[in-house]
Amino acid sequence: MNQPSVRDTPAIQFNHVSCRFISPDGHATLALRDFSMSVAKGEFVAIVGPTGCGKSTTLSMITGLLKPTTGEVRVMGQPVDGIDPRIGFVFQADAVFPWRTVLENVAAGPLYRGRSKAAAHDLAHEWIRRVGLDKFAKHYPHQLSGGMRKRVALAQTFINNPEILLMDEPFSALDMQTRTLMQDELLQLWSGNAGSVVFVTHDLEEAIALADRVFVLSARPATLKNVYEIDLPRPRVTSEIRYEPRFVEISRQIWHDLREEVKIG
Repeated sequence: MNQPSVRDTPAIQFNHVSCRFISPDGHATLALRDFSMSVAKGEFVAIVGPTGCGKSTTLSMITGLLKPTTGEVRVMGQPVDGIDPRIGFVFQADAVFPWRTVLENVAAGPLYRGRSKAAAHDLAHEWIRRVGLDKFAKHYPHQLSGGMRKRVALAQTFINNPEILLMDEPFSALDMQTRTLMQDELLQLWSGNAGSVVFVTHDLEEAIALADRVFVLSARPATLKNVYEIDLPRPRVTSEIRYEPRFVEISRQIWHDLREEVKIG
């Protein structure tokens, strides 16, 4: 029998994972139940489901912040054991240091990884330029708009060339126009990075516009209800792809699945 190559090894794999929380008063809550998911190297997947179903719990288990009660989570073929430096994060709240300039925020990762100050700043300037903030390198976060801060967060993450990128509702606080621009910015950065992305969102249209596959979770305790292949061509312009007949068809199919779970939730 042929053994799977390293290239074929999934970037992320959940094998029949269940996760149970115990509250201070001793009450047990089952967040995930017999959940299985596989994400290929270089794949962009989105996770959707009812509010509180456990979508963010999946990200916490990939990072090692949470351990499964039963089952196993693997990253690059190995069981998760603590924080993996190959993983990058972009969450809803901006993880920027308010006392540091844009340049200092973006250079923080390379400096932490042992780069010299000059090398880190050179690399940071390049990433600041890539996200369109080259005129704002000396500004502080409070001097930036929400969309600009999110660009800083993307530069902070991609400068470290993550093999896996975890995103938890990263654009939900932005207005619709800025959100659409940031979605296109993300796709452009990801296409040059070749990493795997797990993107958690409540916005079904956002999930379809971005992802290669969309995972639909059931109401809590969440399990995998369905997986949809998003056969829309790349590269995509998210503001335009939404009007394609195939996009509308996929959206209708997934919403039919998701609506049942939202009612239960």
